[in-house]
Amino acid sequence: MSDRIEKRIELKAPVSRVWRALTDYREFGAWFRVNMSGPFEPGKEAIGQITHPGYEHVTWRAVVQKMEPERLFSFTWHPYAIEPDVDYSTEPQTLIELRLEPKGECTVLTLIESGFDSIPAHRRAEAFRMNDNGWAQQMENIRRHVDAGSGETAHGR
Repeated sequence: MSDRIEKRIELKAPVSRVWRALTDYREFGAWFRVNMSGPFEPGKEAIGQITHPGYEHVTWRAVVQKMEPERLFSFTWHPYAIEPDVDYSTEPQTLIELRLEPKGECTVLTLIESGFDSIPAHRRAEAFRMNDNGWAQQMENIRRHVDAGSGETAHGR
């Protein structure tokens, strides 16, 4: 098993559009399927309620690390932390980096989630497998979101 997940997708949208889909908390929530409580701010915890069927009991939590406009959005979280009765706060977190590169009129979005080697052994393999599958789905979700048009807002999509 690798210590990192890496996914890459070419989106038919300019970097500015993809950046907004990643970093506007309402748009992020629309494609990521989480009802975010407020804007993303570096150094602050972002919290929301997952809306994906079967996971509505999960509170989404991440700490925003970097927001380098139209280039890098990164955060840390506890991977596949879905059990409501488990305290994950003492576990190490993984780092998610969402990098944007212009390619003509398109944007190449690269996702890297790293740090699985530090996740407790009893959770590591399942967290990696579930997040690997989850990120594959989320890359398609953001593709559909930005392909839905220039979209000034995410409401109603």
